[in-house]
Amino acid sequence: MRNEKTRHWCSKALVGLLAGLLASAAAADEGPRRTAAQPTRIASARRLPAGKDHAAVHSMVRPAVYYRRTWGIDIVGVRPVASGLMLRFDYRVVDPTLAAVLTDRQSKPYLIDQASRTALAVPAMENVGELRQIAPLEAGRTYFMIFGNPGRVVKRGSRVTIMVGNFRAEELVVQ
Repeated sequence: MRNEKTRHWCSKALVGLLAGLLASAAAADEGPRRTAAQPTRIASARRLPAGKDHAAVHSMVRPAVYYRRTWGIDIVGVRPVASGLMLRFDYRVVDPTLAAVLTDRQSKPYLIDQASRTALAVPAMENVGELRQIAPLEAGRTYFMIFGNPGRVVKRGSRVTIMVGNFRAEELVVQ
């Protein structure tokens, strides 16, 4: 199953790469006759706003580049802490304006285990509050969210999805 997904993703990436190469070759042949009203397929994919379908962009660029351009973050990783009873999601902010969705108090973050489809939430402590950083974001700084993992449902090597409002990070592997 994993090899099929990898092959499928690789074939989609190869098709996107070839389409981009063909579009850029066609643009080079056209020379000065090309106008701004005729964007190439790759150029138009880069301009999709954050609210659009992210799957279309995912198939054309590497996930790290996608998260940086669309959400203004670099994903550091997801790892178990507190003997596996909690999971820590770390991300580095590149663009504080784009990354603001991750610190929105109205949006509840969830970590979803793809195998069991279990949704884990950020626990709220009585004196501390939610175990995630809500402070104003600064470029270059690393932030975190802690998700409860009762019964150690998610283990090392599990594939998870992080959801906060419109933000979605899929296929993350727990380290």
